Amino acid sequence: MRAIRYAFDEAMVSLWRGRQSGALSTGTIGLALFVLGAFLLVTSNLEELGDQWASAAELSVYLKDNATQADRAEIERALAPGPVVAAHEYVSKDEALARFRRTFADLSAALDGLGENPLPASYEVRLVGGGDMRSRIEDLVERVRQTPGVSDVRYDRQWLDRLLGAVSFIRRIGLLLGFVLTIAAALTVANVVRLALYARRDELDIMQLVGAPQAYIRGPFVMEGVVQGGVGALAALMALGIGFVLLRARYLAPMASAINLTSIRFLSAELCLFLVLGGMLVGCLGGLVASWRT
Repeated sequence: MRAIRYAFDEAMVSLWRGRQSGALSTGTIGLALFVLGAFLLVTSNLEELGDQWASAAELSVYLKDNATQADRAEIERALAPGPVVAAHEYVSKDEALARFRRTFADLSAALDGLGENPLPASYEVRLVGGGDMRSRIEDLVERVRQTPGVSDVRYDRQWLDRLLGAVSFIRRIGLLLGFVLTIAAALTVANVVRLALYARRDELDIMQLVGAPQAYIRGPFVMEGVVQGGVGALAALMALGIGFVLLRARYLAPMASAINLTSIRFLSAELCLFLVLGGMLVGCLGGLVASWRT
């Protein structure tokens, strides 16, 4: 404990002396962790929304205008409640038009100029949830699509899969970019700590001559890197938190009718702790590299 307290005190004195260069390395660590945290924040929330949408995924079966009563009966037999289908609801052309007018009131005047209702009748199908239902649902989609009287079948899961694939790709890009910036931050810390080491070269030589333990010689420089990494990580989390609150109020609040805002959350406590410890580890590595041959 005495060695740790000595290393911390000496690190704080050294950081105050070289506060300009120390601010540069701390800012570099903060930038690297801010980028990494931003990608984690975006992708984790998108994955959460994707899981919610996937659990509520529906099937929309659009009918041809010339679909007969016999066609509808065959479609309803295919959509009968069972292991895949929980329930279905028929939406007539008039009901579809009324829904459109309620949802898009500004565009309802455009439909009046068409003279006739262009919206098709449809069936809205609520599916049974569960990860093992994927192949059964796809079989149902293909079977219904080939049924007479069906114009098109839209399955929400198809675009959800594309969304989750894009999220996975974005996360990999973020991890790669965060890794590159983290390496740059570690090298910056190493250079800043090395400058402090050269400034105390004579003092360190004397300490080595009198037999001072390596913990007292290298410890302050490693601690200097740890402090820079921790401060940079905390600064990154503060910036992320402020940006999250501002963007959530500015851009997500107007979308509350389409997005459940309670599911849009900041990084979990585990991820925040991971970022702080990661920043301290990056600074520690920089300090170790700088003081390795001391």
